[in-house]
Amino acid sequence: MQTRGTTMTRPRTPMTTVIAVLIAIAITTLATPALAYVVQITTTIDLANVADKTQLRQAVESAVEDVLKNAITFSPTVVTLENARVVGDRMYLLLLIADADGEKTLEAFSAETEEP
Repeated sequence: MQTRGTTMTRPRTPMTTVIAVLIAIAITTLATPALAYVVQITTTIDLANVADKTQLRQAVESAVEDVLKNAITFSPTVVTLENARVVGDRMYLLLLIADADGEKTLEAFSAETEEP
């Protein structure tokens, strides 16, 4: 007896389900993405008590150290001051912070933008 348009499938057994789940777990475990951390963060300092360049430098260093201690949970290899603006009696600092893998990512982006 022939049937048209139908296909015969084997019933799914518990063993085939277990094998399929194990294969999915193995693929997921082996395909973990590389983690690269790149963070751009803004912090601010009060300029009311800053009288000279030495105090300004100390205030900026203190603000950066505070960000690294309290806001960042990875070990940075790059910390750059991207921008600083004074608004009233406050200075706003824009920091770029990256770990080793993030540093490589930033270098790759820089290389792409430099090419014609």
